[in-house]
Amino acid sequence: MGLPRTFVGFSSTDIHYYRLMLAWKEHEHIDFNFANCQLEKEINSDNEAYIKGKCRERIQLAGTFAVLIGQDTRSKHKYVRWEMEVAIEKKCRIIGINLDGSRRVVDATCPPIIRNIGAIFVPFSPKIVAYALADFKMKESGDWYYEDAVYKKLGY
Repeated sequence: MGLPRTFVGFSSTDIHYYRLMLAWKEHEHIDFNFANCQLEKEINSDNEAYIKGKCRERIQLAGTFAVLIGQDTRSKHKYVRWEMEVAIEKKCRIIGINLDGSRRVVDATCPPIIRNIGAIFVPFSPKIVAYALADFKMKESGDWYYEDAVYKKLGY
């Protein structure tokens, strides 16, 4: 089976976490891989409609939308929330990745748009993110998480 085609949404303040995910992908000793649907280079434009059009094209290629959830993700409406709306509209499976290490949804930081829609929430760590990319099937509703036994099996 091919790699999951994944678009990673994140606040610009969390770009270093996205870059770390790319390093996981390149590191030969970490079992983490996905087909990256991000834009190949930054768009040098202030035209919001143009930027959103380019992002929409990339999200349309993805079956999975992974969102890095940091301290300000909840308040990022111009692009991050809009990307989530596009992913939900496309019926992507949603994986919330908590940058604070939480294994479940965090009310204070999680954008309401991805609450109770059947998404799973995991901490920012390569093994569990890789596991979610390989294992998780979107549910009809609710906020999902893996039980402690899954983390133990993965060596946490």
